Amino acid sequence: MAANGHRSVPHAADARVQAWGSTREACLAEAVLGMVECFAEVSGVRPTAVDRLLFEPGSDEDLLAELLDEIVLGLEVAGRVPVDVEVETADDGGLEVRAAVAPLTDVDVVGATPKGVSRQGLRIGPDARGWSCTAIVDV
Repeated sequence: MAANGHRSVPHAADARVQAWGSTREACLAEAVLGMVECFAEVSGVRPTAVDRLLFEPGSDEDLLAELLDEIVLGLEVAGRVPVDVEVETADDGGLEVRAAVAPLTDVDVVGATPKGVSRQGLRIGPDARGWSCTAIVDV
């Protein structure tokens, strides 16, 4: 398995996103890209803006859920899709996220857009290779 990556498994009413990374931050970034992959093909799409997101300190599970929920909100409200993501830990223990985004109209939509993230089945933590996480995305 590569140091950083993701995969998604679609289902009728939701999609399971699995991500892994050499660090917690890389794992979180891969989770965002995995969620995007559930509904859009973004390879080769040029970003038109960068969204900067700040998250208060919290548990790793809370940060994962809040990050994915914020991406869903940006999609629903502004019609913006991340094509690249960088995550860093803030000085206070929260997260600083930079998402290079493109309009939804610029990407190939290949599935139902996400509506939210389930707290059921949400997991993130260190493992033998670094970090891994799982989230169920409602579509």
